[in-house]
Amino acid sequence: MSRALRTAASGMNAQQITIEVISNNIANVNTTAFKKNKAEFQDLMYQQVAVNSIQSSTPGTQTTTDNRIQVGNGVQTASTQKIFQQGDIVATNNELDLAIQGEGFFQLRRPDGSFAYTRDGSFQISADGSIITSSGLAVEPGLSLNSEVLSIKINREGSVEVQEVGGATVTLGNIQLVRFMNNGGLIPLGDNLYAESPSSGQPMYGNPGSSGFGEVVQGYLESSNVDIVEEMIAMITAQRAYEINSKTVKTVEDMMTMANNLKR
Repeated sequence: MSRALRTAASGMNAQQITIEVISNNIANVNTTAFKKNKAEFQDLMYQQVAVNSIQSSTPGTQTTTDNRIQVGNGVQTASTQKIFQQGDIVATNNELDLAIQGEGFFQLRRPDGSFAYTRDGSFQISADGSIITSSGLAVEPGLSLNSEVLSIKINREGSVEVQEVGGATVTLGNIQLVRFMNNGGLIPLGDNLYAESPSSGQPMYGNPGSSGFGEVVQGYLESSNVDIVEEMIAMITAQRAYEINSKTVKTVEDMMTMANNLKR
């Protein structure tokens, strides 16, 4: 009986984690460039309860077959995986908003000198003319603007041109993108940031629109890839699975009560 209780309890815990993952997805439905999570599970070790040997014979031969009775011990959480599916591209008409259409991340320099990566292209200009994120991280490679700049134009290949006072047009450089062999191996840091890991592979650099890299679209932002309908269906499924596991616990408790009352 105790095995059945532990198995049902592991199922309830797994569905609780599923609900937590779904709730985080729904909470970030309006977060720029958010990538939804998916909980993954695996069954636990099986316990061999008994072995039944069955003998069968044919003319001149005799065969013994072992039918092993194995009982599982429930489920455990294996991992949570980021789904890097493209989100919708939404117009903002802000010249410093950039969306990536396709593969790639923007590279940012953190205060400790390390790099982080993001698909959130809602950029701003700092007091010294650098292009930064809303949290103050500088975009790499760095581009510096001066007080003479009137407007900024960024084409799909990442080339940055500015129009200065007097009508002069100056090319400042290119915005580079970074991609990885395994996006799912990136470490989420919060604030729409990711860090590389051994599972993600080394960063590969390139210009937008080149082989393997997406294009940069100015005046747009990538929205969250969370589908509310899918999340609601997944929530209902998890809720029903949790309910069934809880009923299993109640059933085992009733069976134990009946067994304890046999002597009466």
